[in-house]
Amino acid sequence: MTDKITLYTYFRSSCSARLRIALNLKSLAYTPIAINLLQGEQLAPENRARNPSATVPTLIIERASTTVRITQSLAALEYLDEAFPDAPHKLLPEASNPEARATVRTLAAIIACDVQPVTNLRILKRVAPFGVDRGAWSKDLIEDGFRAYEAIIQDTAGTFSVGDAITMADVCLLPAVWGAVRSGVDMTAFPTIQRVADRLETEDAVKKAHWTTQDDTPDDLRKSL
Repeated sequence: MTDKITLYTYFRSSCSARLRIALNLKSLAYTPIAINLLQGEQLAPENRARNPSATVPTLIIERASTTVRITQSLAALEYLDEAFPDAPHKLLPEASNPEARATVRTLAAIIACDVQPVTNLRILKRVAPFGVDRGAWSKDLIEDGFRAYEAIIQDTAGTFSVGDAITMADVCLLPAVWGAVRSGVDMTAFPTIQRVADRLETEDAVKKAHWTTQDDTPDDLRKSL
């Protein structure tokens, strides 16, 4: 039985984009099913049943002996490395280099824990009643996270964030850069991040995963491959 992979996604969800990029890098065919966050489809009972956090992404893999459902993107990225060892492109450095693996995980966590949450629609709605400028609040915190990321990769970057291969760190970074640009972050303050992001944009796996090329991207925002 061929594994059947389904990804519940949203075109502008950075967490969903991480998985789209990773699946493309690994040449794993998948079926995307759009969940419109602006229309509140993530809150529908059927989505809550598959994802108790009422979010995206949800990765479902139907295998010969079991069905796997993962609702957190970092866990899903590591699962793809472990469950498909013969697929091309490892997202973590080899086990023989635990230091590099720790650096990749650290960078991914900076994006997932420090940067992405402040761009989350659910979080932005929660801070609005406090009278803050949601855009400025989010932008400042994104910049804080990027400063930390930039400081680390000044010592570790080659072509990409850690050496010359795309890792889980890069898969998390690029969608965050897309969000940062929309939030008005001046990327010239982060030259190493910008260099890595520019290089990532040239990858076919990224172009296919880009928020402007998805089936649910509105026509006025769509770009063709």
